[in-house]
Amino acid sequence: MANSVLNQPNAAAGVQWQPKDIIRGLVWKIAIATWLLMAVGSATRVMNAGLACPDWPLCYGQLIPAAQMNLQVFLEWFHRLDAAAIGLSAIALLGLSLFYRSRLPKWLPWASAGALFLIVFQGVLGGLTVTQLLRFDIVTAHLGTALLFFGALLVIGFMLTPYEATGNVGKLAWVSSIAALLVYLQSLLGALVGSRWALHQCLDSSELCSVMNSHIAGIVPATAATLALAVLAWRQPALSPKLRKLANWASVCLIAQLVLGLATFRLHLQVEPLTVAHQAVGAALLGTLIAFSVLAWRDRVLSA
Repeated sequence: MANSVLNQPNAAAGVQWQPKDIIRGLVWKIAIATWLLMAVGSATRVMNAGLACPDWPLCYGQLIPAAQMNLQVFLEWFHRLDAAAIGLSAIALLGLSLFYRSRLPKWLPWASAGALFLIVFQGVLGGLTVTQLLRFDIVTAHLGTALLFFGALLVIGFMLTPYEATGNVGKLAWVSSIAALLVYLQSLLGALVGSRWALHQCLDSSELCSVMNSHIAGIVPATAATLALAVLAWRQPALSPKLRKLANWASVCLIAQLVLGLATFRLHLQVEPLTVAHQAVGAALLGTLIAFSVLAWRDRVLSA
């Protein structure tokens, strides 16, 4: 026993990270950066900074527009800087997936390539938002693609995460997938409301109220599906601890999102941090539901 205790440090020192661990760590870093990118993008929109840099991809023809720098220019410039860093990281992800492909799941290089395609397409849409002067459909597609990229990273990360199946998920995989889809569609409606300033126009001149009302109506199915997931998970005592924790987090995100949405509506989007937090928590809720779905489907497959 003494020998085993003494040998523990040496055994730990001999443990080396495998390619899967390295890639999983990179994916989590990119996912966090993407979530922050969406938050900064929301701040850029609510601060009317979307055209603070009138050209693209540079800003005032410079890599760092020191002479023109103010809060609005900084938000737009930092948004592009973060996006560029994420793009380079996505290239590195694909490169590592190809280099270590013999020691990785066969699907990983394809998934990495798909993620890279999404971020490149996202960059194109980002350029078009400037050159097309914040056209609402492009702005909406810009956020929609960002959420898809964020979701793709989470799928990759949780597919690579160690997980022990319990065989007790039942219909939870379907419920969480439906909830994730509804929350994604609700996020698109929210992006449409923001890109068209529908709330302001509806309150000021009764225009675009149908756009605003569609977002309000969309709260019901997205909320019902998320609550159904939380209740079903709570009623399943043998559920995996990871899934139970994700279900709890989904409940917390949902409550926070509803409170932030109500506050944002009542204050007519006049408090910018609330609007930014509303979108950030919405993305976190979507990410939590995606994570639950991935692990739940893995549980079903492994237990079959």
